[in-house]
Amino acid sequence: MALMVAREVPTSSTMAVPHGPASVGAARRRLRRDLGDREVPDAVIDDAVLILSELLSNSCRYARPLAPLLALAGGAEGEFRGARGDLTKSSGTGGEVAAPVTDSATEDLGGILVRWQMHADGVLTLEVTDGGASTRPLPASPSLTARGGRGLSIVGKLAQDWGVRDAPGEVTVWAALAPARRQHVEPARPQHARSA
Repeated sequence: MALMVAREVPTSSTMAVPHGPASVGAARRRLRRDLGDREVPDAVIDDAVLILSELLSNSCRYARPLAPLLALAGGAEGEFRGARGDLTKSSGTGGEVAAPVTDSATEDLGGILVRWQMHADGVLTLEVTDGGASTRPLPASPSLTARGGRGLSIVGKLAQDWGVRDAPGEVTVWAALAPARRQHVEPARPQHARSA
């Protein structure tokens, strides 16, 4: 007789994406699909997608790219599997590394690393790593009529915590979302007709 014990294993996913605005949509779609597959509540997925959009958009707009994409994709453990133009690597924790590559011209472009991890305690961590910028990422105080400058303030409101981590030649902006608590909804009680 075999005994099986089920427990949630922390999983992660990492993408190496080109330094440009088209990468934001690709990363959002992948995050939404991955979290949906893990049956994360929709409200948490929506917050995570918005946070990732803000972090990655800031990276594309203000920061320098990292190294060429193929060098980024080659840094993780596992084997490459090709699927619809993606370079994908599996990690030992159930995650994947994917670098969208469309043609040989892409090899010379720098990229950005996008990573998310679901920890055993239910905390979801989102990270965007780039080559850094001339200034450190900080929330701004834009005027009411300003078209931008609210991204990190939004991240600060939605995330449990967020911050910036420096390493030689790279900067990572991360955000952690609190574990999702399932809300118990009481069933509606039938209303009885009053007698006159």
